[in-house]
Amino acid sequence: MEGLLAALDLTDTGARTSEDIFTGPSQWMPQGRVFGGQVLAQSLVAAIRTVPDERHVHSMHGYFLRPGDVNHPITFSVDRIHDGRSFSTRRTQAYQNGVPILSMIASFQDQDEGLEHHIEMPTDLPDPESLPTTADTLGHIDHDFARAWANDRPFDMRHVPSSIYLTVDGEHTSKQMIWMKTFEAIPDDPDLHRAALAYVSDYSIMEPVMRRHGLAWATPGLKVASLDHAMWWHRFGRVDEWMLYVQDSPSAQGGRGLSTGSIYSRDGLLLATVAQEGMVRVPKPRD
Repeated sequence: MEGLLAALDLTDTGARTSEDIFTGPSQWMPQGRVFGGQVLAQSLVAAIRTVPDERHVHSMHGYFLRPGDVNHPITFSVDRIHDGRSFSTRRTQAYQNGVPILSMIASFQDQDEGLEHHIEMPTDLPDPESLPTTADTLGHIDHDFARAWANDRPFDMRHVPSSIYLTVDGEHTSKQMIWMKTFEAIPDDPDLHRAALAYVSDYSIMEPVMRRHGLAWATPGLKVASLDHAMWWHRFGRVDEWMLYVQDSPSAQGGRGLSTGSIYSRDGLLLATVAQEGMVRVPKPRD
């Protein structure tokens, strides 16, 4: 948790051109590449710093341009594209070594009244407390990835019906669900919870593509990388309370897979919708 909160506590450099400039640290990852959810959440925090307190993010669209290096900090430049009567629009570019690694645009809105509905959360699910943790599944494995996923992630992730870390058990379907929350309570700042939700939304969103084709994370030679990420915040929810991430993959083709997700509070309120396309490459069998 300390690493997550430190990563989201950006430094205002005080520098001003036509844009606002912030810097943030990179969290260690075993493969040396910055976690996409981290840079998404940091880019959102940078944009939040430039809008009025009464306006909150309702949508974000980002493109991953280059892999980030965990050995270097990240610089964020925010372009204040537009401020209207009810909405504000911001573009954030994340840089390392002078080149962009992510480009994101986000929209913010004042609180407003309007029509209300949302799709219902699935029912008849096992309680999260009854499901195995990632540490239960990977904690005994002496491998950098296994140790990092089992012990270093700030979020408790519990799959329904089962994880695909080592094997894909049961039906090879494009659908799955995950109960998730932070291991520890985090401060009451609603924008911090929104940014942390963006962070965790990237962990598992490509897994429905993999599950559909029987590919576990442990598949030799498997390569998965996020290409773009879109997110819509509908209602506020705390990330330190159990949430259900309902995921599906409508299509995979051309070395790319598309996944969508709906995030609910434990009592069934739809908090956010996510969509991501990613590269999924599987080694061809040798003749």
